[in-house]
Amino acid sequence: MTTLRFQNQLVLIDAGELVSYQVDGHEYIHQKGSPGWRNADTEMFPIIGPTADAGFFVQTPKDVAVLDQHGLLRELAYKEVSITETEAVFKKTYVARTPVENSKYPEKSTKKQLFWPYDFLFEKEFRLGSEGLQVRFKITGERDSPFMFGYHPAFKLHTTEVSIANGDKTISLEEVLAAGSRAFHVPACQELILKDAKDLRIRTEGFENFMLWTEVSNMICIEPITFYPYAVQQQGMHEGFDYLLDAPREFVVHISTLS
Repeated sequence: MTTLRFQNQLVLIDAGELVSYQVDGHEYIHQKGSPGWRNADTEMFPIIGPTADAGFFVQTPKDVAVLDQHGLLRELAYKEVSITETEAVFKKTYVARTPVENSKYPEKSTKKQLFWPYDFLFEKEFRLGSEGLQVRFKITGERDSPFMFGYHPAFKLHTTEVSIANGDKTISLEEVLAAGSRAFHVPACQELILKDAKDLRIRTEGFENFMLWTEVSNMICIEPITFYPYAVQQQGMHEGFDYLLDAPREFVVHISTLS
């Protein structure tokens, strides 16, 4: 377990997964083992969304890939790069076409192994400071590699009076619950405020949308995404791809308290 500290803030990271963010002892991250979801955070790459209706096949310019829901990055283990008192960096490296065991097989998937036809290096950096917690992602790969990317953190809810503020609009927890597995889409948005016992701001760089998902009243996932997957049929997943060019792509999520 990796611990970061800055003034009244505490972060715990378990093998690259954000499992705790506390400010003055108040916990903002969903605790593993609590109802709702088995994780606290994860990433969706190189696709977002389910693929079962397409036979778990995803078309790319190079070849047809075999991917389960949200890609294969989550099936790879993070390696520690560097740790200081306020910063931690982890990475995942993938070599094109390397078979990856699918943890959903056989209970939830017919595909035992997954693969992607492109190399990539994925880096995740946590930085704790006076403006809160910054989670920075850097994706490096060959030119014209297609991808989607989404960050999937889960936040602990402390009250029954929960809402999400999107500028002058308010999204209720009931609306998110009603969206079900498709998740509630918040398009063209770079900042949301989770209003609970203590308010939390989630601000992004590089993402263009959010998805909101939960099936319980004690947690909510507020997920910055490059593409909302339910905008297309699963067979048309490639329509949502972005592409790497000559430089690595960086995405940032800023998490900070308001009260």
